Amino acid sequence: MKINNINNIRQQEILEELNFNHYVSVTELCKKLNVSAVTIRKDLTHLEKIGKLYRTHGGATRESFIVKERHVNKKETLQVEEKSKIAKAALNFIEDNDFITISSGTTTQMVAQVIENNYTKLTILTSSLKSAMLLYGNPNFDVIQLGGDVRTKSGSVMGPYAELMISNYSCSKLFIGGDGVDFDFGLSTSSTMEAKMNQLMIQNSEKVIVLADSTKINKRGFGKITDLDKIHALITDEGVKNRDVERFEDLGIEVIIAR
Repeated sequence: MKINNINNIRQQEILEELNFNHYVSVTELCKKLNVSAVTIRKDLTHLEKIGKLYRTHGGATRESFIVKERHVNKKETLQVEEKSKIAKAALNFIEDNDFITISSGTTTQMVAQVIENNYTKLTILTSSLKSAMLLYGNPNFDVIQLGGDVRTKSGSVMGPYAELMISNYSCSKLFIGGDGVDFDFGLSTSSTMEAKMNQLMIQNSEKVIVLADSTKINKRGFGKITDLDKIHALITDEGVKNRDVERFEDLGIEVIIAR
């Protein structure tokens, strides 16, 4: 008798393993369950057919690691508390008289929302229209809005004119978001045009600080921004797994867990 279309206890054990780990490899499952790779692959194929997991190269994940693009208005309603805590933690990196860049994104936008009048002088460059609107009224901030084509889904400015502008500035710190932070693929976003803009921001910034809630870790967007070795710090929330924190730190990335 099949329960929930799961054929055997072994397949149930595979799913239980995925409850604790984002990813399981065929090799690891062979050792743990003491069966052949052929058997494990058949199990994974069956479990994928009934919608229990996603096959990947050499293993499987509980959820697809490919992120689908969503409108900025929708993204603003997701992980709001976590994003607010992350943004507040990001303020610890900002010093008086800093020249900083804030990329587009709902988490980075939160930095513009929570930043207070604790600085006598800041120069802030941004590709985000909403961030610029939140910042421009503060008399202690010099806000530079990149010009160019406005991307409706993200509320950000991009294109050749924006790229030309960013190439003429150099900033001490870049606060950058993304749709995915993956150990193999790196930092990524859903738009290749935004990825190009973010690449230029990284090139012209002394320190790169990624703001990403834990749901984005081990996920991939369509457009790659950079490998993880270009990142100096990651600010995330308490949902991050300990083993992922250790992997980031092994890469030399400072991990700040916003509480």
